Amino acid sequence: MTSKGGVTRAAPALWHALVPLAFLIVLLSGSVMLFGSDSSFGPNQIALMLSAVVAAVMGMRIGFSWKELQEAMVKGVSLAMGAIFILLAVGALIGTWIMAGIVPTMVQYGLQLLSPKVFYVACCAICALIAIATGSSWTTASTVGVALVGVASALGLSLGITAGAIISGAYFGDKLSPLSDTTNLAPAMVGTDLFTHIRHMLWTTVPSIVIALIVFAVLGLVRVPPAGGSADLEAMVLALNQTFMIEWYLLIPLGVVLFVIYKRVPAFAALLIGALLGGVFAVVFQQDAVLAYVGETELPRLAALLKGFWRALFEGFAADTGSAALDDLLTRGGMTSMLNTIWLIISAMMFGASMEKAGFLRVIATRVMSLAKSTGSMIATTIATSISMNVIASDQYIAIVVPGRMFRAEFERRRLHSKNLSRALEDSGTLTSALVPWNTCGAFMAATLGVPTLVYLPYAVFNYVSPLVSTIYGFTGFSIVKVDNVEAVPTVAQAAPA
Repeated sequence: MTSKGGVTRAAPALWHALVPLAFLIVLLSGSVMLFGSDSSFGPNQIALMLSAVVAAVMGMRIGFSWKELQEAMVKGVSLAMGAIFILLAVGALIGTWIMAGIVPTMVQYGLQLLSPKVFYVACCAICALIAIATGSSWTTASTVGVALVGVASALGLSLGITAGAIISGAYFGDKLSPLSDTTNLAPAMVGTDLFTHIRHMLWTTVPSIVIALIVFAVLGLVRVPPAGGSADLEAMVLALNQTFMIEWYLLIPLGVVLFVIYKRVPAFAALLIGALLGGVFAVVFQQDAVLAYVGETELPRLAALLKGFWRALFEGFAADTGSAALDDLLTRGGMTSMLNTIWLIISAMMFGASMEKAGFLRVIATRVMSLAKSTGSMIATTIATSISMNVIASDQYIAIVVPGRMFRAEFERRRLHSKNLSRALEDSGTLTSALVPWNTCGAFMAATLGVPTLVYLPYAVFNYVSPLVSTIYGFTGFSIVKVDNVEAVPTVAQAAPA
């Protein structure tokens, strides 16, 4: 029993924590069974919100008030506001970049340069390089990734494999970039140096990306599109050129966004700059497309252009090229297109926050940690806990912070160097976040690339191979570093105050 502010609370038992978790699993399973691929457009949100209420009720059973739990939910949602801002900026950017001809230009160049047989490998490699330079998997996916999905659609390639390759490359680059927020967060949580952390991650990251590239190379050879599509492709390129002006200098906004991200401008500001710059380019270079989109001939020309710019920011762009496939590809974007994803994130953060406030996440993590007897099981437990946090708390930062706080002392006690813990946190907490449909990262990738999470999940090879490699290393002892110097890292007993 604990007492705070005169209120007596019982320590949460494991069954208290498992009840809302089991309730969520049942509801999410029912959601998928009843609604299929549409489950993320409302049903999953209801499941998460109802499960948050169940978690709150269980929290009230052990002494928390509804007010405390509701305030925790509000705080939890507030932690996701940065991601929500970025989502809105990405929606605006996609809308104006299509209207400005930026995405169509990248699509056409991609059609001319990328062979179907090497396309998946090229997607992964291109996104890896850009993510290393920018430190952001989200920026990579929302700029180059969107264009690559468009190229895949035009070539008749698998959108699931394409999205998996984009995400694999983007997260590889994000993970090894010193500009990445999670790459800085993981070592900060466990007390190791950033570049020590990055060097140690090379042991798991390089073999994982090599495996991913081999898989994508094989898929490129065995999953080629059917022959005879060249005529359709030529018709699509012709429709692009008839609707948009295609020129190299239309890619300037892409270069501006990548540059300002590299200069450490916050992602929301950088993407918003890109969206506004895209609107300006549309008004200057794609006036016919803008006027056709607005479709109001009675408006003065300047007013119609301004309306098109404004409308693309909140509603996206609707293409009318005469090609059904191309129209489907280029009718996207706008802040409103992200509202469903924002609803999903809010619902997920409500559930995660109520579970954390009531102490249920800590109970689950503690019980899981008690099962770790060897070094291998300790690494495996850390990875499993981070993955579980991504599923339960729906946020990659929680999946790094909570296990990092909980396992740091145990790693010290077992004389395991802290860089082993920071690597395990990134191998699992960062990478698997994009594989959970209701996680902020999974929801973002699905909304941005236009490919459902469960469709690209089997092909996000790097994201699930890396945790497996890290687990194997834990059990074999390969690249697991122990602290030989007793004074280098204090034990829990040494660190405790007298």
